[in-house]
Amino acid sequence: MTSLLGNAPARAAFDAAMASGALHHAWLITGPRGVGKATFAREAAARLLAQSARDASGEQTRALLEAGSHPDYRELVRLAKEERGETRLARSITIAQVRGLQPLFATTPSLGPRRVIVIDAIDDLEREGANALLKSLEEPPSGTVFLLVSHAPGRLLPTIRSRCRTLRFGLLDEAEVGEVLRARAPELRGDELDALIRAGAGAPGRALRYAGLDLGAIDNALAAIARNGDRSNAERARLAKALSTKAAQPRYEAFLDRAPEFIALHAPQRAGEELRVALDAYEEAQGIAGAARRLSLDAGATVFELAGVVARLARM
Repeated sequence: MTSLLGNAPARAAFDAAMASGALHHAWLITGPRGVGKATFAREAAARLLAQSARDASGEQTRALLEAGSHPDYRELVRLAKEERGETRLARSITIAQVRGLQPLFATTPSLGPRRVIVIDAIDDLEREGANALLKSLEEPPSGTVFLLVSHAPGRLLPTIRSRCRTLRFGLLDEAEVGEVLRARAPELRGDELDALIRAGAGAPGRALRYAGLDLGAIDNALAAIARNGDRSNAERARLAKALSTKAAQPRYEAFLDRAPEFIALHAPQRAGEELRVALDAYEEAQGIAGAARRLSLDAGATVFELAGVVARLARM
C-alpha cells in the first residue's frame, strides 16, 4: 500500500480510533482536492478489513481488493458511460448504486466481523441517493464502516454530516508534494517537476493530473506574456495555435486551470492599483475558463482571450 505523506494529525486520529476498539461507524474525510483523501480512505479500508480478517500481513486482503473481489468491500464512484462516442464519467453517483448496497447489508460480513463502504466522493451523490444513504447512517448495518470522501462538506445534508466523525485533510508543503511526485512519477525531472510542484499548490493529486503535459512550457509562455504584455499578440497567437488541435486537448484542459492559477500566484506580489488589476484579471480568467468548459467554446479563441487577460499583469 502507498505510504501517505502529510496530514499526520488526521491519520493519527484514525489510528487511535482503530486501536481503541470503539471505531465510529461513519467517517467524513474532508479537504481540498488532490491531497490524498481518497487514497487514505482506500488504505484505511484495507487496514480495517485486514484487521477484521486477522490477516496480519495484509497480503490476502490487498490481493482481494486489487482483484475487485473482496466480499466485504464496496466502493461507490461515478460510473463510466458512453456519450457521443466517447467514454465519460456520469454526472453523479446514482440512487441505484446506493440501493445496490442493500443485499450486502442483509447478510453478515464474510471474512470477519466488519465490512467497509467507500464513497468517492459523497459530493457526487444524487439528492435521492443521499437520502437513501442517510437511512443506513442513522441505523448502521452491523459491522459496517462508511468512509465518505468530501471536497465540499458544506454542501452535504446536515443530517449526513451529523452522523459522521470528521477527519480534516489540508494542503501539503512543497517538499511533501515533491516527494509524492517523485514516488508516483519518477521520470519527472528539472523544470517540469518544478512546474508541477508549483501547479499542485499543495495538492499532489492535482499536480499528477498535469504530468506529461509539458506544463513548464505553458508556464514559461504565460510568464513571458505577463512580463512584456505581448503588444504584438504574437506570443498569444503561438500559444493559441499550439493548444487548439485535437491532440492538444489534454494540454488545453490544463491551460484552462493554469491560467487563473498563474494570475492568483502573482497577485500577492502586487499592491495598490496593480493588485486591483490582478484581482480583476483573476476573476475574469475564472469566468472565461468556466464558460469554455460549459459551452465548449473554440479552444484557440479561448486560449488567445485568456492569454490576453494574463497580459494585463505586465508592469507598464
